[in-house]
Amino acid sequence: MLKQDVQKAIQYIEDAKAVLITAGAGMGVDSGLPDFRGDEGFWRAYPAIKELGVSFEDMADPKWFEKDPYLAWAFYGHRLNLYRDTTPHNGFKMLLDLVKSKNNNYFVYTSNVDGAFQKAGFDEDRVVEVHGSIHHLQCIHNCTKEIWSADDAKIDIDMKNFKALNLIKCKNCQKLARPNILMFNDWAWNSKRTQKQKDRFNRWVKILKKSDTNLVIIEIGAGVVIPTIRIKGNTLAKTIKSANLIRINPQNPYINESFGVSFNCGGLDGLELILR
Repeated sequence: MLKQDVQKAIQYIEDAKAVLITAGAGMGVDSGLPDFRGDEGFWRAYPAIKELGVSFEDMADPKWFEKDPYLAWAFYGHRLNLYRDTTPHNGFKMLLDLVKSKNNNYFVYTSNVDGAFQKAGFDEDRVVEVHGSIHHLQCIHNCTKEIWSADDAKIDIDMKNFKALNLIKCKNCQKLARPNILMFNDWAWNSKRTQKQKDRFNRWVKILKKSDTNLVIIEIGAGVVIPTIRIKGNTLAKTIKSANLIRINPQNPYINESFGVSFNCGGLDGLELILR
């Protein structure tokens, strides 16, 4: 059965004239990034937060920038430093080689905020970051609606007490800045940058539909708890008659076989199966 599924996926890829890569948190695990699934996974990555009894959903809430900004910037500053230091795994290169072979007729649609696709060489204008990016900043009060690069931001952290030793300030009003990431219970997120990405993506999809271009959707590590990425792939596979979906997921691999094939494994293992 596995051999047949692999051959089917390879055929989808060979026939495709365009590629959509949809990726969730599972895409980063093979690069050594922590898995935040469930409180235990989160607390293993951040034992100091376990002592506070705070869940990932609670920690990833903008209220902390008002309530305890040194804790908030310890959490997001640590993640920023971690993502800066992480090298994307070989699956990114395999996907990059694939889209180059398709005349760069592709898009990446991801819920990840780590900037790994751009770091791996994917075109900035062909990536949609639906939850924003940790590599960009905004004012917590959206004083001017500006979003700016975090490249010059440097966060030092006291890991023993899990407190930031410095805070990042808004470049305009000099009050507190925050990552341009969509958090839980977040009414202050500036979605302007992400909306521009979505507009480019929607224009691309419109062209695909109009020209009836053969599309392969490769979904890696997209879960069902926050199903944004999975829903996007399912919807396009159903509405674009020449589209096929390949799902790679070790936790929830189910797929409707009428429009795709799935592999019950991690991201890198799955990509090595179909892109070898």
